[in-house]
Amino acid sequence: MAGVIAVGPIFAGVLVVFAAGAALLARWGRLRVSRAIVVAAVRAAVQLVTVSLLIVSVLRAAWSTAAFVAVMFVVAVVTSARRVGAGTSAAWVAVPIAAGPVPTVAALLGSGVLPRTGVAVLPVAGILIGGAMTATSLAGRRALDELGTRRGEYEAALALGFPARDAALEVVRPTAAHALVPALDQTRTVGLVTLPGAFVGVLLGGGSAVQAGATQLLILIALLLVETLAVVLTVELVATGRLGHRPAGQPA
Repeated sequence: MAGVIAVGPIFAGVLVVFAAGAALLARWGRLRVSRAIVVAAVRAAVQLVTVSLLIVSVLRAAWSTAAFVAVMFVVAVVTSARRVGAGTSAAWVAVPIAAGPVPTVAALLGSGVLPRTGVAVLPVAGILIGGAMTATSLAGRRALDELGTRRGEYEAALALGFPARDAALEVVRPTAAHALVPALDQTRTVGLVTLPGAFVGVLLGGGSAVQAGATQLLILIALLLVETLAVVLTVELVATGRLGHRPAGQPA
């Protein structure tokens, strides 16, 4: 079919070459992620093959679609908890990851903007959950790093009479917005630098260029909302000691 990637031995060979190239470059640059790159590539291949085989069955009923979204959410929470660091509670990580996607998808369905079909709900929910996961991981990791490297400033604020939460926020808030840089850059450059997946997917599915553009715009704006909320909540959870190790001097 014209416009569709041809799957076959050459396709597989290209994937192997690209993954190996990335791993070798990381090794040459002493980035210490060569193994992680190979593992990530293999996992992506296995997971996408599995999803490709299951997706038709999953989309046949609302309950199976909901179950698949629930699996996406659990994986996102576990992944983000690991990224934020030791001592991180998956239960608290679930809060910022769920806070944006759940009401956003509900609003899209309730307004009629998003069709109430599995083929529409599943990818949109997955994209929003993935965005919230990334924002939570970046914000949480950066906030904890800041509290570690700027511990003296935190303790100085405590000495001046700041409550523990306020003292922590003084340290972590200035860099919190860095977690939104990927989403902001993607939104600013869409159509000029990249044509993201939703746009291409609608076109490959037979939709018009206008429909593709409208779908991508909806996804990008929704991601900004979801990721901003995730960052705000993550910073708050770190500042109150619910995510990661408590800063020195903060009461339990």
